[in-house]
Amino acid sequence: MSTTSKRTTPLQQVKPRRYETMQSAAERTGLSVKSIRRRVAEGKLTGYRLGQRIIRLDPAEVDAMFVPTTKWAEA
Repeated sequence: MSTTSKRTTPLQQVKPRRYETMQSAAERTGLSVKSIRRRVAEGKLTGYRLGQRIIRLDPAEVDAMFVPTTKWAEA
C-alpha cells in the first residue's frame, strides 16, 4: 500500500491578507478620509502601496487603532 501525502509549502499555508481602501476604512469607522490619511502619515497606520497611486490598509490594523477607554481625559 502506497501512502502519498501532499506536503504544503509555507506559501500555501499563509492566509491571503485582506485590504481595504482609505474610503472604505473611513466609511466603516465613521472617520474622514483625511483622518485616515493623517494616521498613515503619522505612522499610526501602515499603508500598503501598489504602484504610485494605490494605497490600501489592513482592516485589522484599522480596527486595532481603537482602544477601549472609560475616561474622557487624564487629569
